Amino acid sequence: MSSRSEPAHTVPLHAEPLHAEPVYDGYFADPFLARFGGAFIAYGSGDDRTLDGTETHAFEALRSPDLVHWTSAGGVLERPDPALGDAYWAPEVIAADGAYWMYYSVGHGIIGHHLRVARADSPLGPFVDQGVNLTPGESFAIDAHPFQDADGSRYLFFARDVLTGDRPGTHLAVMRLDSPTRPGSDPVAVLAPDADWQLFERARPMYGRILDWHTLEGPSVVRRGDAYRLFFSGGRWEGDGYGVSVATAPHPLGPWSHEVREAADILSTRLTGLLGPGHNSVLRLDDGSDRIAFHAWNSVGGKRQLFVQPLTWEADVPKVVLAGPGSVVRSGAAWRV
Repeated sequence: MSSRSEPAHTVPLHAEPLHAEPVYDGYFADPFLARFGGAFIAYGSGDDRTLDGTETHAFEALRSPDLVHWTSAGGVLERPDPALGDAYWAPEVIAADGAYWMYYSVGHGIIGHHLRVARADSPLGPFVDQGVNLTPGESFAIDAHPFQDADGSRYLFFARDVLTGDRPGTHLAVMRLDSPTRPGSDPVAVLAPDADWQLFERARPMYGRILDWHTLEGPSVVRRGDAYRLFFSGGRWEGDGYGVSVATAPHPLGPWSHEVREAADILSTRLTGLLGPGHNSVLRLDDGSDRIAFHAWNSVGGKRQLFVQPLTWEADVPKVVLAGPGSVVRSGAAWRV
């Protein structure tokens, strides 16, 4: 069977006991976890080096029968026009209208990212870009998160640069989708940085100004009952201050609110012993339990790797309890495997 074909439908979907170790040895950042057909599939950002040396495909996909044992299906997005950029970030995939749709950002390094959408007949691609810039009005947009509600309405959450407010930086926004390739509204604000732990860099030169830059990114939405929970990452993604918190709203368009805390309270280095855990996605299993996928560093300056852990809820508050010892531990001022 070709690595780009639909997964077989004969593999039973179950989840073996999980451990607080990466489930895949390779570089795998910004993970999005999904279940299509007879397999679990994870999509992630690479390290901006090509997977096969030919520069033809981006975004590695992994597949698994049990959320523990993963194999690579290779790059699944056919790279569009090189003029769009060489940095491909944070893919997420939904099934809609008889096809699979990948939302992602592309730009030149850290400059000029915008959101795009690609289509495929299989969740393992090849995904073909549809020639649409979904965020033409944004100077910088990343981390697209498509969300379909129970009534069929669709939304696209993402992160964008905002230079106004008390903490300029990367904020969260959302817009309706009329179709997988067509926005149905202008973006509206979701969350702005509101805590010191979300600082990305002090005195950062940005847009011709010097700003104390704060960052929120990696939005991921789940519905529980009549309320919506928005997981988001904050801070500097390279460091141990990075982490995940959650906000709540009665509707995908808001208003969104959360308790301002001194540190990330869902995932953080302090809570997990893992270096810089964040940029998560959530998947509900057939038995009603949830799994959270996220990345963490294996060492300072090393590689971000994929973790999959149980996500529990206590009085509708999400909690990640690692199922085993962390794979990265702190020793003095240094990090080691």
